[in-house]
Amino acid sequence: MTMLPIDDVLDDVTAALCATGRVVLQAPPGAGKTTRVPLAVLESGSTNGMIVMLEPRRLAVRAAAERLAAQLGEQVGQRVGYRMRGESKVGTGCRVLVVTEGILTRMVQDDPELPGVGCVIFDEFHERSLQADLGLALVWEVKGALRPDLGLIVMSATLDAAPVAAMLDDAPVVTAQGRTYPVDIKYLDRSLGPRVRLPQAVADLIAQVVPQTTGGVLVFLPGAGEIRQVASALAGHLPADCDVRPLYGALPFAQQRAAIAPVSSGRKIVLSTSIAETSLTIEDIRVVVDAGRARRARFDPGSGMSRLVTERASRAEADQRAGRAGRVAAGTAYRLWTQGEHGALPAFAPPEIAAADLTGLALDLALWGTDDLAFLTPPPEVALTEARMLLRDLGALDGQDRITPHGRVLAALPVHPRLGHMLTLAGAQAAPLAALLEARDPLRGAGCDLALRLTALGGGAVPAAADRGALAQIKAEAKRLAQGIPQRPALTLGQMAALAYPDRIALRRPGDDPRYLLSGGKGAMMEPGDPMAGQRLLVVTDTDGNPREARIWQAASIDEAALRAVLGNRIEWRNTCVWSRRDGRVLARRQECLGAIVLDDRRWDDAPPETIAAAMLDGVRQLGLRPSRAAQRFRARVALVRDDGIDLPDLSDDALMATLGDWLLPHLGTVRSTQDWADFDLLDPLRAMLAWTQMQALDRAAPPAFTTPLGRRIPIDYDSTVPEITLRIQEMFGQTTHPTVGKTPLRVTLLSPGHKPVQTTQDLPGFWETSYADVRRDMRGRYPRHPWPEDPREADPTLRAKPRKR
Repeated sequence: MTMLPIDDVLDDVTAALCATGRVVLQAPPGAGKTTRVPLAVLESGSTNGMIVMLEPRRLAVRAAAERLAAQLGEQVGQRVGYRMRGESKVGTGCRVLVVTEGILTRMVQDDPELPGVGCVIFDEFHERSLQADLGLALVWEVKGALRPDLGLIVMSATLDAAPVAAMLDDAPVVTAQGRTYPVDIKYLDRSLGPRVRLPQAVADLIAQVVPQTTGGVLVFLPGAGEIRQVASALAGHLPADCDVRPLYGALPFAQQRAAIAPVSSGRKIVLSTSIAETSLTIEDIRVVVDAGRARRARFDPGSGMSRLVTERASRAEADQRAGRAGRVAAGTAYRLWTQGEHGALPAFAPPEIAAADLTGLALDLALWGTDDLAFLTPPPEVALTEARMLLRDLGALDGQDRITPHGRVLAALPVHPRLGHMLTLAGAQAAPLAALLEARDPLRGAGCDLALRLTALGGGAVPAAADRGALAQIKAEAKRLAQGIPQRPALTLGQMAALAYPDRIALRRPGDDPRYLLSGGKGAMMEPGDPMAGQRLLVVTDTDGNPREARIWQAASIDEAALRAVLGNRIEWRNTCVWSRRDGRVLARRQECLGAIVLDDRRWDDAPPETIAAAMLDGVRQLGLRPSRAAQRFRARVALVRDDGIDLPDLSDDALMATLGDWLLPHLGTVRSTQDWADFDLLDPLRAMLAWTQMQALDRAAPPAFTTPLGRRIPIDYDSTVPEITLRIQEMFGQTTHPTVGKTPLRVTLLSPGHKPVQTTQDLPGFWETSYADVRRDMRGRYPRHPWPEDPREADPTLRAKPRKR
């Protein structure tokens, strides 16, 4: 057997596993950890039971299982088996089981004690998939609570091992050295322009590189679509002995095997996704061409689920890809970016848990019974909260975020909970739609109608611009999803979509532009020229994700009867009383609603007065307080006395507006419009805010009125800097002292019989003594019928005039 770099540390790995039950192994790509470690653990006897090893991709699962079995001189299905969604090859004597990451989660959830399992190995953990992070957290919990004998190995090619080891209670770290040959890195002289199409640029570079090099060429591209485009662009531009072979996850296994296998003659050009970065050994690769892009799962607010998005690759990914050229001999790596751009790339790809949709994770945590798990990167709290809100809406969680029986059914399905909910209720007929909604749009640019996509998927007309490869993948996935799903009564496309997207039922807003309100409360718009733009009701399945008003990419039409048939339990009558700024009044309505959209709207004629009053508070907030003159004088008195330290409530505008519901609501009565509010006097509600003792204190410290010598009560104005009264001069005849509030003299404005000010004073006796004579001389001529005594202190007060002479 050929010696590999990992062989030098296998004894260290098994010894650490025997001593502590856990170990973190660092080994670069090509060191042999995938094919050597499981068998070393098996042969050492360091653990009892079956060894389960996780791989991030289906192809890696098959390839690893075949190479492990080959080392034992056996076929897969004997001591080495594999299991993935929809496929397994496991014999009764299986000792090493290679699985995809989601399979382990299901195994732990089905039986947390993992009976018969002696060791779990996480391979390629540096890729930091969401399922790997969850699987490690679950297994670590099981080891601590139920299975202290369970062995645990985390293997990584590039990840810093220290944080993983720390999370696993300072697990031993074993590091293996790689065995690689020198790789010459070549960059572009200048950046690709924005108008350069990536697939064509890659094809041009391959055609340039092939005559200058020898050996196999491995080309890294972001996805299957780009692989097909590059293959098409290369046709007729390569030497005859070059064999172009695609390699991506959805490819039939026979074609995947052909891409990995060596060629008997000529040269092999492998066009691969990131599937070839690690986990796989591809024979005779001497040249790497890296397009510098990677597809990652990210939460897509447009679809409400995770979608694969294309991003710049990280430096770590670029290094791994380049290393593929130096496995068997010195090689060359061509990068489709400049050396200056390389320094600006992120050091590592972010963990999927930090940016992906967490609905599935939230459901798994609810199924487990707690989210108090040790995650290497904790899930973002906001994203987890949003995920739980959706699960409650789908009926998968109850009000306390505990899993429901329906949630347990959804957790067992291999699709997003939205689509699982649809499959559960609609049955196998929804499988094509579920596969379509989970994939990238194969008819991007063909209009919004989702029915066009299903027609193409079902063998109908396919637009020329359609991605036929994507359609084939969706068909295959639909067949897998339909297996084991029962048949249900027939539903329309709109009804099935509504089951998956109850928060995306769209009602067209009034107006010429096709703008919609979604049942979840957000807005959306459609291109005016789209054939669906006139539809009253839609189910929106994909948008551009704009949080203010999203542009609709995909939607299905639905009529109201069909909507009521599937979501009738969500439709409810709501009595609403709201202040209408436009109408200037409270509007009381009875509305039939589905979430935020209103299907029927009627007047609510018998709305309770207290409900109307509560709505009127919003009108008051918009219109302002508008106190009467009497109310304003009262507020001024209270403010003056508060300044003197007496305990009275704060009647300032800010304080009153902040507490409207406490002091104003009981007094609004039938006030429901702008005019009603204009006629309303705030004095009584304001006075009611003071207790009896407070009113007594207020009246003593700041009486509301001054009693004139005639016995009339004149309101005191406290608005100005000094309390003030205004009255006719004749009414003050006989007043020999100056009126005061406490010790503060009132400002007295004396008026002529014609109600014009003749004097303002804070010293009435002084005025009688001095200036009055001048006023008397001037006023006698103007108002001869009114009394102007020489000594007003001795005269009787009056408001009468002398009778006219006949």
